[in-house]
Amino acid sequence: MFNEANAVEDFIRDRLTSQQPRDKRIRDERTTYHRDTAALSTTSLGWQYVPGGQLPRRATDVLVEQQLREALVRLNPDIAARPERADEVLFRLRAVILAVHSDGLVRANEEFTAWLRGERSMPFGSNHSHVTVRLIDFDDLSQNQYVVTTQLTFKAPEKRFDLVLFVNGIPLIVCEAKTPVRPAISWLDGAAGIREYEQSVPAFFVPNLFSFATEGKLYRYGAIGGDLDNWAPWREIGAELGGLAEVEAAVQGMLRPSVILDMLQYFTLFATNRQRRKIKLICRYQQYHTVNQIVDRVIGGQIKKGLIWHFQGSGKSLLMLFAAQKLRFSAALANPTVLIVVDRIDLDTQITAAFSAADVPNTVRVESREELQRLLAQDTRKVLITTIFKFADAASELNHRSNIIVLVDEAHRTQEGDLGQKMRSALPNAFLFGLTGTPINKRDHNTFWAFGATEDEQGYMSRYSFEESIRDKATLPLHFAPRLIELHIDRETIDTEFGEMTGNISEEDYVALTRQAARTGVLVKNPERVKTVVADIARHFREQVEPNGFKAQVVTYDRESCVLYKRELDKFMAPEASAIVISAPQNDSLYRAHSRTKDEEDKLLDQFRDDKHPLKILIVTAKLLTGFDAPILQTMYLDKPVKEHNLLQAICRTNRPYPNKTHGLIVDYLGVFDDVAQALSFDDRTVQQIVSNLEALKSRVPEAIQTCLDYFPDVDRTLTGYEGLLAAQEYLPNNERRDAFAAEYSVIARLWEALSPDSVLNPYTTDYRWLSQIYESVRPPTGNGRLLWHIMGAKTLDLIHQNIHVDALHDNLEMLIVDADRLTELLDTANPEDVRRIEIQIAARLRRHTDNPVFVSLGQRLEDLKERHEAGMLNSIVFLKHLLELAKEVVEAEKEVDTPEDPNRGKAALTELFEEVRGRNTPIVVERIVGDIDEIVRVINFPGWQQTIAGEREVKQALRKTLFKYKLHQEQELFDRAYAYVAQYY
Repeated sequence: MFNEANAVEDFIRDRLTSQQPRDKRIRDERTTYHRDTAALSTTSLGWQYVPGGQLPRRATDVLVEQQLREALVRLNPDIAARPERADEVLFRLRAVILAVHSDGLVRANEEFTAWLRGERSMPFGSNHSHVTVRLIDFDDLSQNQYVVTTQLTFKAPEKRFDLVLFVNGIPLIVCEAKTPVRPAISWLDGAAGIREYEQSVPAFFVPNLFSFATEGKLYRYGAIGGDLDNWAPWREIGAELGGLAEVEAAVQGMLRPSVILDMLQYFTLFATNRQRRKIKLICRYQQYHTVNQIVDRVIGGQIKKGLIWHFQGSGKSLLMLFAAQKLRFSAALANPTVLIVVDRIDLDTQITAAFSAADVPNTVRVESREELQRLLAQDTRKVLITTIFKFADAASELNHRSNIIVLVDEAHRTQEGDLGQKMRSALPNAFLFGLTGTPINKRDHNTFWAFGATEDEQGYMSRYSFEESIRDKATLPLHFAPRLIELHIDRETIDTEFGEMTGNISEEDYVALTRQAARTGVLVKNPERVKTVVADIARHFREQVEPNGFKAQVVTYDRESCVLYKRELDKFMAPEASAIVISAPQNDSLYRAHSRTKDEEDKLLDQFRDDKHPLKILIVTAKLLTGFDAPILQTMYLDKPVKEHNLLQAICRTNRPYPNKTHGLIVDYLGVFDDVAQALSFDDRTVQQIVSNLEALKSRVPEAIQTCLDYFPDVDRTLTGYEGLLAAQEYLPNNERRDAFAAEYSVIARLWEALSPDSVLNPYTTDYRWLSQIYESVRPPTGNGRLLWHIMGAKTLDLIHQNIHVDALHDNLEMLIVDADRLTELLDTANPEDVRRIEIQIAARLRRHTDNPVFVSLGQRLEDLKERHEAGMLNSIVFLKHLLELAKEVVEAEKEVDTPEDPNRGKAALTELFEEVRGRNTPIVVERIVGDIDEIVRVINFPGWQQTIAGEREVKQALRKTLFKYKLHQEQELFDRAYAYVAQYY
């Protein structure tokens, strides 16, 4: 294993230090912007290889201080005059690193990044005046020292990094390389290892720019503290996908010193998220390439515009933020003005919030038309965020400068009329870049005219399609489910309604269509129809969305519909489970209760984003269909006619990645998707593939189930308990076979989580439960192999534990390791079934503690033992001896983890509750009732039971029986509070 992983390290090291020329097309594209500054040869990445043990550093040092001291002298004349000043800088940098233990990693990293960017100063000038301290030369890259090292040891406690990249003695990049041999082991395991390093040795990551992981097949990178789901690929134009070719292109594209330092300067930011937690963000490759295209075009000055289509949800707001940041700091542009122009208040709010959260300097949100005209007339050199409507009063030219750059979001919507023309007249020499999340139709010729340059292929300067965003996991696939077909409104009526909502019509036509819309409204808002639709929404949400921990949005015909749906939904769910978000006229009593200030609405939306908050469903009609980002939103219940751009933007509210979320779902009550080609009528026909019918997944279930069952020919699937597991595991004798089974099982699991509880699954329930138990029984206890060996979804867990009181496997490891006679008997016989049974018991114990490094280490020992046994390196008796030794260590480790404090917390909370009940009602025996609840809950619960219907049912039944025993079964409030304590502490 060690040598195989080393092969990946060697491959990367060789590419970083090689002299071989790169593909010309990639080289030309990547070096355009840096041609005036990059002093390094374009035929070499320019890194010097030094083995980890030969770097001039102690194992406890984060920095290679000798190299950094030399760089400080080389890059700072005031330090060169008095070299001892370098030590003063090093003292300050050491303090920043040490502060990680009090300030946290992200804040310490933010401060160190400021030093790296040359944003800190020291009193080294005349009369102790402060001068900027440069740790890195961003202008002449040849002045920096670039070192790559492998197998670097850091002792605090001791960790060994596979590969580290140093610039001037500062560790900017860390790599974890995994073996390419075993299919289950992937970049994700390497990324998880880096995340563990960040927690165990955070000091080493204080200077970190980003880290990356690879197994030689895929390459992924991420910033400190970020979710592993957000680790992204790096791709180069024209590069191959998959395998060593993809990894090589990523290494030679992203790890060039010019790119790394560009990212450090302009494409990294620190923001405060909605939980008021500081986070670090780093660009994705499509943002990096596009921003540099914009900057190249502005600096070149020959092409004054560009059209950018990046699919909805792939990060246009951040793209604009990075672009504004780099444009503003570009010396070649002589302090430019950057305008961010949107066409809706919600987009204005979203983008302003992004810039504010990232604390981008010199950013102004323009509040009025007058302020916009004044700022431009005064030649303000800042980032201005405004709506297109604020140009309505611009009668003539406001500023003729050529270093004004305008970035227009959702460029297709309002740039074709008078407002777009007024903006151009006000800024006649400005650069204009239009961004959109939807494709531009050829009939939108004015949009192409306004932004598309003739030099750009197909009119787009940059294109990032939905296929690319899904491939990169920047967004998720979209499915739709036609619902209540008998309630769909006829096609002709809906088409007319589409025309009113999306077309440019005359006043005469508007009157006629308003009458038609009124008739459509009567059909849509028919009381019986509303009752039927809302009842179905409640049932669907309760059965298919809520169990997975996701939330939903209901899109209704109009504001009145929002109120009607809310009233009806409250009959099925608690009132606090849903909320209406509309622009409500304050003088209308029907809507007054739903009128909120901006701060109140922001608070409500944050509650919706909170997975622990009871608000589960938002009811809307126009608001939140654009500019609303809530990754927890998985399902949209669509009961409003929408088409083309508006439809695509709306449904993409559900495509943001979120843990355990595999797709966004649109539940169609109106028949919007009865004809997908008409609903998404774009010249780019591939757009019609963006959303697919959920029905298509159902046809895949039988084959997927059978493929998995084929792994176990002749196994009696009626066998339960250990006997059944042992029989099945005989057909999964090694890692290769287990990983292949896991890959096939993962296909079924995704289908099951997407479709359950659809009746189409009923014939396969028994087989799927059986396969799930097998999968869980052979899942590596180390947590390795995360791409294949993932944690089961909520619906699958619920299925497995529906008969928990019958099927639960109980082990006797404690009894076994103290029973000398039983141990002797086992060693004498070495019965294969007994050996496998003990192995299963140990693995099950270890899987309870996958977040604990002690148990992860024990799990790795178990995996190593199994591999040696399967390879014939250990006979059965020696293998059993090792297993019994491991079992003893596992039991002892559990005693350390399961300290008396943990059970006592739950009993203490229950005791306090029942003491209160005794005080106000009856003299019940508190100690006895708490003891009964504690004992019975510990017997029947299982890890993750709170997230399953079966687990909740078992615990609630046990709790009710106990309360009945003490004549407290009619106390509903007591039951609810007691159950809440049990769910929290057990």
